[in-house]
Amino acid sequence: MKKVGINLLWMVPGVVGGSETYTTRLLHGLAERDSRMEYVLFALPQFASAHPDLTSRFETKYAPLTGQWKSFRVAGENSWLATQSRRNKIDLLHHAGGVLPFLPSQRPVLTIHDLQYLYYPDYFTKTKLVYLKRMVPRSAEGARLILTPSEFTRRTVIERLNIDPSLVTAVPHGISPREDKVDASDIRERYDIPGAFFLYPAATYPHKNHLVLLEAFAKLLKIHPNASLVLTGARAWREWKVAAGMQDRIIEEIHHLGIDDEVKMLGYVSARDLDALYQEAVAVTFASRFEGFGAPVLEAMARGCPVIASNATALPEVVANAGRLVSPDNPDDWCDEMAQLLEDEGQRQMWVKLGYERAKDFGWTASARILEDSYNYALETTL
Repeated sequence: MKKVGINLLWMVPGVVGGSETYTTRLLHGLAERDSRMEYVLFALPQFASAHPDLTSRFETKYAPLTGQWKSFRVAGENSWLATQSRRNKIDLLHHAGGVLPFLPSQRPVLTIHDLQYLYYPDYFTKTKLVYLKRMVPRSAEGARLILTPSEFTRRTVIERLNIDPSLVTAVPHGISPREDKVDASDIRERYDIPGAFFLYPAATYPHKNHLVLLEAFAKLLKIHPNASLVLTGARAWREWKVAAGMQDRIIEEIHHLGIDDEVKMLGYVSARDLDALYQEAVAVTFASRFEGFGAPVLEAMARGCPVIASNATALPEVVANAGRLVSPDNPDDWCDEMAQLLEDEGQRQMWVKLGYERAKDFGWTASARILEDSYNYALETTL
């Protein structure tokens, strides 16, 4: 039986966003498989409390460090992880955080979540940009196999990093089936959300494009003055200083547009509350300019919420014909699409049905099968 190690030292629970969701859902899928492989997770100590369901199903080794300082995590990957890999006789090590350590394993597999830094360099600090420009191409060249969450990201890795297409595999997001609705009876009262509302679940990073959505919503209020916009998601990570001030800019824009009473900024909410919000919302308005996949769009469709999303990067691949696609920089079009769903319940129900059917294509069992097939390929190849 082959032993596969999965490097999760980059994963600071509750901080790294969509990459955490993507990876943990794949792990859930692996846990449900009747596998001939043995898996070992290498993680930060806080992973145990954040994902007890996974640590109960996989052997997990905890690094003697926290996620507070990135420099310590990087050092851990190049010392503790290397030692643990040898001690545990790991045959293949999957680095799921986007880069390889300076001392990679014998058969490293690498996940690259996206190459946003090549498209929007202004969204990154100079230090972060220099790091990514050096580390990502080096890591891609050194990997036995590269995994991406979408065909869009797969193509960009092949084209922008000049990687052999046979060495890059798309392993899409998976989501658990959920036939039963959660109890949403008190969600409006607890968060003070009266009437019809639109939902945007996204951390306040620049590429999430909140400012254009706010402009569109202000236009919508002139037609539908009783509508609300609900924003969920954590404040941008403090290590990404270019993004740290975006939440302040969002608040300033809300004041400037005079829509303070109609916009609810809830910050981080629990998964259960987010499911309830999906169920109650008129639609998710996912205005992001750049996504390696776009997990909230899939979540919305799976929970019976219509989707209006940007027609950019990986989002059209995920939404396909099951939602409305809009230019990320055209507030008039966003306003028009939101107004149509408010005014035509029949059309809204059509998108609910189409989205739910589309989400069935993304079960985490199928994603885990692709992932395990990729591990087998990496173990067998001599490249």
